[in-house]
Amino acid sequence: MPVTDVTHDMDALTLTIVADFAAPPERIWQVYADPRQLERVWGPPTYPATVVDHDLRPGGRMTYYMTSPEGEKFAGYWEIATVDEPAGFTFDDGFAHLDFTPNTEMPVSRNEFRFAARDGGTRATYVSTYATADALQQVLDMGVVEGASSAINQIDALVS
Repeated sequence: MPVTDVTHDMDALTLTIVADFAAPPERIWQVYADPRQLERVWGPPTYPATVVDHDLRPGGRMTYYMTSPEGEKFAGYWEIATVDEPAGFTFDDGFAHLDFTPNTEMPVSRNEFRFAARDGGTRATYVSTYATADALQQVLDMGVVEGASSAINQIDALVS
């Protein structure tokens, strides 16, 4: 499994996931830069993602929804802050209504995805920072660790 470490720090308000892939950073970058590839790994296996808009540049926006096994849709968005191809990018990730307007009753996280060459492959570090400990606890209670880990673990099959 690519995910090698998961930690959350209630004082720093962060959730950090580390994964190691047997592919170079440029290949891991492509997974996020191509909406069709991203769809294959953004949601957990039982909640596949559909990317609707994908503009991976500073000021850009990505919208998507995940579909449950029962057919229920859950929407979200990214607001891209910085891009450093192929080393990573930063963005705000939020929950949305089905028309992709932000759901302000749900937490928003600031995310930093970094891809660094390591041992002939890539070490990916995913850091999500929340505004409050309550917001971090809310997503932990929703199963974000299990969901994000199972989603990230799908990348190996895609890039091999």
